[in-house]
Amino acid sequence: MLSMSYDLAKLPMTSLMEPAFRAGIALARLDERIARSPVGAGFLERMHFADACASLWIDGELVHLEDLVLHDATKDVRTPTHELTIARDVLKTRRRIAAQAPGWALSADGLRSLRGQAWPTASNGAASAGRSNGGGSEDEAAGAGEGEYSGNDDAYSLDAEFAAIDAVLARSDAAIEQARGPSLAGDRERDPLVYDLDWDEDERLEEWRGVVRQVQELPAVLQSIVALDAWNEISVLQHAPWLGRLFCASILRQAGVTTAAHLAAINLGLKSIPVDRRRHRDRETRLLAIAQGLMAAAEIGMKEHDRLALAKTMMDRKLEGRRTSSKLPELVELVMAKPLVSAGMVANTLEVTPQAARRIVLELGLREMTGRGRFRAWGIM
Repeated sequence: MLSMSYDLAKLPMTSLMEPAFRAGIALARLDERIARSPVGAGFLERMHFADACASLWIDGELVHLEDLVLHDATKDVRTPTHELTIARDVLKTRRRIAAQAPGWALSADGLRSLRGQAWPTASNGAASAGRSNGGGSEDEAAGAGEGEYSGNDDAYSLDAEFAAIDAVLARSDAAIEQARGPSLAGDRERDPLVYDLDWDEDERLEEWRGVVRQVQELPAVLQSIVALDAWNEISVLQHAPWLGRLFCASILRQAGVTTAAHLAAINLGLKSIPVDRRRHRDRETRLLAIAQGLMAAAEIGMKEHDRLALAKTMMDRKLEGRRTSSKLPELVELVMAKPLVSAGMVANTLEVTPQAARRIVLELGLREMTGRGRFRAWGIM
């Protein structure tokens, strides 16, 4: 057994009850507004991106939202960093949990699957970077989609085709090397450079699940608060501490505090809480910090939703009197679904040329968010 277990005997229930209750009400109000909102789907997708970036921020890394959006759309403008690859894993995991049944993430199958998905970020970072780098080379070569190139000569087209072939070969080589490598269990047993041999994740995970079982009679918000603090204190997974925060949101979702489609942006709320409170030695201080983080997540989400709803109303006014063949309605849908859009993303979605994409973006009056002359991106923020 572990040398130090998480003690549930002296939980500060008196001081926790009121902030946990208010956080639950705030999250329920946000969930109700999202469920009835015309921008609900776009809001949820934006929260996936924002929460993934906030998760890396909490762990001491900086990932720019624009880089994550472009990386997710395979439109990288530079070689992806290791931190960006982790953020992409967080993003994929959030989407996967949200797409499953509410109780799946905390089930035996869900835990096993999510642990396996989180591990390769640390052990196979080079392979992931190789695959992403291949995609980035392809998109950089196709600069007309993202930059300011306006020509259409044969040499440029040929370079783009060669870059696409190189990208496919790079991804194939990375996949072959990964398949030839040792198994996941073998990596954990034989590679002390990336895995502490004395760190028994199975035992730590079982202890954490025991804590979750012991608090299952408490209100859902209190369950999630204690479960997250226990995850951090037990240090269940060496290379994926961010997974515990997604489990915290899953507890709220499973209990019905949020609906099946809404996975609360816990990281976004915790980011607003000072780190010295989130990691304080006193457990009561930490638990109250988590409760306030849940409240902050609901407040930030409400403000973001209202801002999106107002922006959608303003953009809809620009659609009045347009021809039925206009591409603007499709662009509005894309802009509402993504925090940022690039010329290449618009061109692919609307099936227009990059030059036409930039013209349509300017017609809608979007704000340029990057401040660059090349590889620009627009949004409504």
